Amino acid sequence: MTTEAARTVSVVIPLYNEEENVEVLNEQLTETLSAMDCDYEIVYVDDGSTDNTMQLLEAIQKNDSHVVVLCLRRNFGQTAAFAAGFDFARGDVVVTMDGDLQNDPKDIPKLVELIRDYDLVSGWRKKRKDPFLTRRMPSIIANWLISKVTGVGLHDYGCSLKAYRREVIKNLKLYGEMHRFIPAVASWYGVKIAEIETTHHPRMRGKSKYGMSRTIRVLLDLITVKFLQSFSTKPIQFFGPVGVFFGFAGLGISAYLAAAKLFQGIAIGGRPLLLLGALLIIVGIQFIGMGLLGEMIVRVYHESQKKPIYTMKKILGPGR
Repeated sequence: MTTEAARTVSVVIPLYNEEENVEVLNEQLTETLSAMDCDYEIVYVDDGSTDNTMQLLEAIQKNDSHVVVLCLRRNFGQTAAFAAGFDFARGDVVVTMDGDLQNDPKDIPKLVELIRDYDLVSGWRKKRKDPFLTRRMPSIIANWLISKVTGVGLHDYGCSLKAYRREVIKNLKLYGEMHRFIPAVASWYGVKIAEIETTHHPRMRGKSKYGMSRTIRVLLDLITVKFLQSFSTKPIQFFGPVGVFFGFAGLGISAYLAAAKLFQGIAIGGRPLLLLGALLIIVGIQFIGMGLLGEMIVRVYHESQKKPIYTMKKILGPGR
């Protein structure tokens, strides 16, 4: 796909206990997508819902050949649900969004239109309808931090409404809470990224699945992203300098104490500085060893890492 219009669009939507929203969501999506000049499919991923979400999806799918339903065996999390949707999506353009009706399906056409000139288009909830202290303020801080750490400046990493070219999304491997870092991960491949303002609605039905524990997991994944972004294929360049620094510091301390003993006759056996010097040398060797082991693990990882992060219970849809 170059600058031509998308031939097919896949909309991937993870759902977890959204029985109050799924029917209205499907109506809005069908209305918007059927008016677009392209074929489409809607890929719902039930992430182990414990309410009637799956039953409602089954009923929807029976009456609509454009709908595909993936049912995961348990709640694997939003990243795994997105990964499942990406694996089964067939569109030239893959659009993602939340299933809580806070993203507006009417924004999909402008994302798909913009994907003609870009590889990835990210939504920006500029007028976000969430509580400021518990949701918007932490998001502002997190977006600033992620942009600085990854070097990919976006206003709203947490917005699920995004559009990707097929060749971009099919080459990504996701885990943890990595779905929100897809623009940063995709940037490693040299993709062109755009950001566009999208509509955001307050949640009217159902319960939010976000909390402070998720924020902590995101911050930990940010450290992983930064490491992978800078040192995923060269871990020795991360661990090596640290090991060399500690090693030389330990050798310097040991040389100083040895000189004091040999030339000044100072007793050094009980000095804490001697223990510090020995410890630094040992730590330096360990860091360099970790770097070398990391180099070997990287080779194995890139050549053989094929383990899925989800298991499928049921697949509903034409030709599936």
